[in-house]
Amino acid sequence: MATISKIEIPIKTSADKFYGIFRHNISHLVDVLPDHYKGMEVVEGDGKTEGSVRHWNFHLGTPMVVKERIGAIDDENKSITFCVFEGDINTHYSTFNATMQVCTEGDGSLVKWSLEFEKTNEEVPHPEHFMELFEKITKEMDAHLLKA
Repeated sequence: MATISKIEIPIKTSADKFYGIFRHNISHLVDVLPDHYKGMEVVEGDGKTEGSVRHWNFHLGTPMVVKERIGAIDDENKSITFCVFEGDINTHYSTFNATMQVCTEGDGSLVKWSLEFEKTNEEVPHPEHFMELFEKITKEMDAHLLKA
């Protein structure tokens, strides 16, 4: 049975601008956040539409490699779901789907991350380190976009 974890991060960047990076220029993460993302390659589709598959190299305490598919895009609600289906994460989680939604809030925005996951066994820890990564990349991308 899948479990869902959620976090909400207030940012100062407009919802449209922040969402636009993840929707139309996600490869920019490698340039802006090199401490976290080491490389990304589109292996199927155009990398921007549902069903596209991307191969990521990133660092989360140790180097990791995953393949993820864009599972859903909702431009009206500024929401994207990323479904990891192959790689290091799948040794611990049989299901690992992250959804990011960006909403306008006051003078800024609110980035909502939800992580749906299913552990491969009971010994596997709760994926708190991934939620921390989502928070870090959100805050670092916000800081970058405010300077741009």
